[in-house]
Amino acid sequence: MNAIEDYKKKLVSAEETISKVKSNDTVVFAMAAAQPQGFLSNLHLIKDKVNKVTAVSCLLLKEYEFYKYLGKENSPFYLESWYLGNFERELYKKGVATFIPNNLHAAAIDKLSERKINVFVGTATPMDKNGYFSLSLSLVYEKDMAEAADIVILEVNENLPQTYGDTLVHISEVDYVFENNTPLIEVPTIEPTETEKMIGEYIGGLVEDGSTIQLGIGGIPNAITKFLTNKKDLGIHTEMMTDGMVDLVEEGIVNNTKKTLWKSKTIGTFVMGTKKLYDFVDKNLSVEIHRGRVVNDPYTVAKNDKMVSINTSLQIDLTGQVCSESFGFNQYTGTGGQLDMHRGATMARGGRGIIALRSSVKNDSISTIVPVLPLGSYVTVPRQEVDYIVTEFGIAHLRGKSIRDRALQLIKIAHPNFRDFLLSEANKMNLI
Repeated sequence: MNAIEDYKKKLVSAEETISKVKSNDTVVFAMAAAQPQGFLSNLHLIKDKVNKVTAVSCLLLKEYEFYKYLGKENSPFYLESWYLGNFERELYKKGVATFIPNNLHAAAIDKLSERKINVFVGTATPMDKNGYFSLSLSLVYEKDMAEAADIVILEVNENLPQTYGDTLVHISEVDYVFENNTPLIEVPTIEPTETEKMIGEYIGGLVEDGSTIQLGIGGIPNAITKFLTNKKDLGIHTEMMTDGMVDLVEEGIVNNTKKTLWKSKTIGTFVMGTKKLYDFVDKNLSVEIHRGRVVNDPYTVAKNDKMVSINTSLQIDLTGQVCSESFGFNQYTGTGGQLDMHRGATMARGGRGIIALRSSVKNDSISTIVPVLPLGSYVTVPRQEVDYIVTEFGIAHLRGKSIRDRALQLIKIAHPNFRDFLLSEANKMNLI
């Protein structure tokens, strides 16, 4: 049977793909901008036919009808997430969704060791003449899940960009396909505030010519790109590709020529942004998307000389413990690839791991640098692995320093409103 005949045989409606989900199944969906919108929009239609279906997701970007039927006991659906976006966060608060602690590079491996995956639902570009699809916008865990699942379903969307790297899947590896040419989900660029620009300027000073960089999402990473315009020969090895990276490439700041791994290539594991970004990665031979277990493996990251990892945090205590994912015991986001990239950067020759945060929140009424983390806080980067901490008031280099020196350095970059308090608390705790 040739590829076209095989495709026609496996082509079904969205409703038919939903019917493949049975009670007690574990169903994994592609993440973020790669999420299967058509499948998820129809999932609620089987609410009266199934129970105890575990849906596993990551960074859902839309509201879907099946959210209404999530529950704990004898409900049709229950939701697990590797990273809480706005929608999952609200569901988590209601107790109808749960979080999977993970480092991004091990998310797929760990889940597969814990549970059998019955159904994987991903998104892909239209099949080429040789029978191949591109998984397009995400390989964080998608290909690993497709290789392990009992049933593989691809939602084919002609609007998805054709990306290269490890993204190919052959029609022979797929059980069902359905077509849904819906517009892609876009995540607008967040314009940095003046405070974030100040942080970005400090971080820009830590990035040397010829460095390979990793950036997250949000105002601070967007601000950083504005302060890299005087740099030369930068490279990109990142978990997430963003719009700001397109600007760096188009302005000639990023050319990847000095990279020691994947020279001349921009490397990522998922793509999330606007049409500008999606158009940039489409059929772009200089961009490759690889699996999260490869891109985010700290030992892989460390192969990039002068690797600079730049991530953001919510709070840090005076000994250097970094909490980037919760407010006390209230899970807010997730670890994602922060520890992966930070750890790899600090292992790299000439590498730097940078954690950025605003010194205060809520109109300067709350300090983000605290004597101790609030009860129940989840540590994202352990204090023994912290390198650089940056606020709008400066840079604290903590790596290798004593508790006393760390506390004093962090107090210097804290908001002035809280420095006396922090100094007093540090004394009470015998930190200094």
